[in-house]
Amino acid sequence: MAELILLITQLYTFIILARVLMSWVQIDPYSPIAQALYQLTEPVLAPVRNLLPPMAGFDFSPIIAMIGIQVLGQLLAQLFI
Repeated sequence: MAELILLITQLYTFIILARVLMSWVQIDPYSPIAQALYQLTEPVLAPVRNLLPPMAGFDFSPIIAMIGIQVLGQLLAQLFI
């Protein structure tokens, strides 16, 4: 069970990273891949974004979310070892 939790948290972290990389290049926001990444990540990133103060136009919510997901995954995995 612990391995499954770690796998899921790692996959979700990669999904967030894919969204970040997608925002750096010119990808059609209406493409199915872009829409899927947005729908998968926005429920986690929006609350984090709302908690952070504005920082000169930079969005640090993906970094905070990835760290939080990894920590949460490690804690949950420790419960099932």
